Amino acid sequence: MTRPITAGVDGTEESLAALDWAAREAVRRGLPLRVVHAWRYAEALAAADRDTQHGWVTQGVENAVRSVMERHPGLAVTTDLVEGGAADALAEAAAGADMLVLGSRGHGRVVGFLLGSVGRQVIAEAVRPVVLVRAGDEPAAEAAGRDVVVGQQGGPEDSAAALRFAFETAAARGAGVRAVRAWTLPPVFAYSPGSLQLLDEAGGLEPYEKQALADAVRPWRERFPQVPVTEHVEMGSAGQVLLSAADRAQLMVVGRRAHRTAVGARIGSVAQGVLHHAGCPVAVVPHD
Repeated sequence: MTRPITAGVDGTEESLAALDWAAREAVRRGLPLRVVHAWRYAEALAAADRDTQHGWVTQGVENAVRSVMERHPGLAVTTDLVEGGAADALAEAAAGADMLVLGSRGHGRVVGFLLGSVGRQVIAEAVRPVVLVRAGDEPAAEAAGRDVVVGQQGGPEDSAAALRFAFETAAARGAGVRAVRAWTLPPVFAYSPGSLQLLDEAGGLEPYEKQALADAVRPWRERFPQVPVTEHVEMGSAGQVLLSAADRAQLMVVGRRAHRTAVGARIGSVAQGVLHHAGCPVAVVPHD
């Protein structure tokens, strides 16, 4: 089954930037584009009945789609207007998509993305990758020789989904991948005889981390031999190390394991930090 790239639109400048990003990515990957708009009947607009309000919404979406099709005449586009809550509609749309692309407000390069409750809920609950795009996203950055940067942590299986997404995206764009792994000195009590033996065999902590990254990236190097790869290991917090590479990225890819709490699902701290501070589009990929 061919999954479309799905864009959630609401008429805002940032959602139109996300629609443009999604359309370009759909063309690169040879996939159809699906445009989803969630709306509710506003009883407060007493002068407009349900049919009239639906007509306004339909016209706005059609105008946005018409602009995209003029720029990409061969692109297959479908539209869906869903009456109901935006978070539920978008999470459901993501389930059948190759990826879901959303717009997010951004205030300069100090704060990359301002996530409202809808964005947080969709990212935490989506079973497919979610890409956040800010208003003012520059398509030129995709052709400026910048890498797709991806965070790697744990063993090869822990970041497999994020690495796969990063390599697929880089291959579609003719770009390189910069795989980043952060490490910190663990407390002494965390060492076990088995871990100490592994560290001794690797020659120390940093060589051990470099080997762990190389092992995780190796199968994707083999699957995508045309994609140039840079492996970067640095001591520091994962969020800080990833953000240090953001200025050289056309896309940042981070993995996400949602944490369930009494008040619902929450995004991990690394993904949250990158979303709040990255100056480029960010893809949040749920773990397999």
